[in-house]
This record gives sequence, C-alpha cells and structure tokens, in this order.
Amino acid sequence: MKTLKSKVATAAFALASTFAATGSQAQGTTPSVVIVHGAFADGSDWAKVVPRLQAEGVAVTVVQNPLTSLADDVAATRRALNNQPGKVVLVGHSWGGTVITEAGNDEKVSALVYVAAFAPEAGQTSGEQGKGAPTPPGISQIKADANGFLYLTPEGMAKDFAQDLPAAQTAVMTATQGPIQASAFEDKTTVAAWKTKPSWYLLATEDRMIHPDVQRSAAKRIGATLAELPTSHVPQQSQPDAVAEVILEAVRSVGAQ
Repeated sequence: MKTLKSKVATAAFALASTFAATGSQAQGTTPSVVIVHGAFADGSDWAKVVPRLQAEGVAVTVVQNPLTSLADDVAATRRALNNQPGKVVLVGHSWGGTVITEAGNDEKVSALVYVAAFAPEAGQTSGEQGKGAPTPPGISQIKADANGFLYLTPEGMAKDFAQDLPAAQTAVMTATQGPIQASAFEDKTTVAAWKTKPSWYLLATEDRMIHPDVQRSAAKRIGATLAELPTSHVPQQSQPDAVAEVILEAVRSVGAQ
C-alpha cells in the first residue's frame, strides 16, 4: 500500500511528464529558425533580430560560418539543422543565400528566407549572380590578404556595407567581420532548394554590395514572396523589427501547415 509521500511523488512525476509532453508538442508546432550569415560578417550580425524572434517563442540558431568554401559553410549549416527537433525556416543573408540554396535541400527545412542575398540556380556560382547588372560601388572596397581571403575596408564597411548605421557600430563590424576565401565565390551549387521549398525574399533597395536589380531578379526567378526595405546591405542591423517580421511570416506559414 502506497504511503502519502509516495503518492505525492507519483502525482508530481505524472504532472511533470504531462508538462514535458505538452511543451514538446508546442515546440514541434512552431518551426525553429536557423540563420546563415554572409561574408564580411559573423553571427553577431544578427544580434538585433534574434531576441525579437525569441520574444515570439521561436527557437533560433545562428550558424558561425568558417567562410572557407561553400562545402564548409553548408556542412556547418547542416550540423545546425541536425540539432533542430522539427521543421525549420532557414534564413540566409548575402553569401548565406548561396549556402541555404544548397543546404536547404535538407528534409527538415520547410521554408527559405533570403535577405539581400544570392539565390543561384543549381550549378551556378555566387560570382555569376551579378552578371549583366551594374557593378555595386562596394565591390571596389573588397581587398585580398596574403592568404587568399577577402575582407572589406573600414571605408567600405561604413559607406557601402552599412551606410545607414552609425560610425561607432560600423567600426565594430569592421573589427568582427569574417573574411571569406576568394575561391568560395566560384564554388558551384549542386541543388536549388528554392525549387521545392516556399521562399521569401527581403530586398534592400539602397544596397551597395549586391545591386537591387540583381536582388529583384532573383526574387522573381525563385518565385519568392517579396518584401522591400529602403536600407543598406544589412537590414537586419538597421531595421531589425521589419526583418524579424518577414521571418515570422515564414514561421507562421510553415506552422499553419
């Protein structure tokens, strides 16, 4: 015959199990978000958007790309995807758009969000994306080091990458930027996940790194739901609320399925 103490313990365990199951179900109905940063940046580039998503109950992971090759960045993204419990909205900024185009083929990925990003066809390189369009002014501020990595000058960061941010912030962005191996821009994708996954595209109309015409063409080609912001190349920094809302739109769409 159970004592009062054992009955209380049993009831507490049952209640805890119920809460755990309920929490697991809730987690399963709300897709998580995995964010892939671009070149000349690191995961901190998304520090303003992450808390806004978390405030809405969305679990967020920001991939720290090695920026050594497309294959290496895709591998880092797939590791993050493997850690997600259910459906994922995969977000890519700039170079990260090429990464999510490849990594987004993962079965956990239910939607893609491109933010001022490349969106290549299968078999294309990032470097091919701007052919036929005017050369953005920021390209002249990309320099190579002795190891074959590209970085953005302080002037380029302040005037071309993030011209709508204060100087104190662009100085930090210059110091924390992630140089990218130059050859990565010539790495070809093998798949185009946007062909089978619903996509959103956030176009930065004042972008001086990827020409807005290139972005508009990409959004149309992939059949993305298009939103536009009058920002620099980093709307996630200058208008984080609006960027978070686009991502949340994708999350809600996937969660309703």
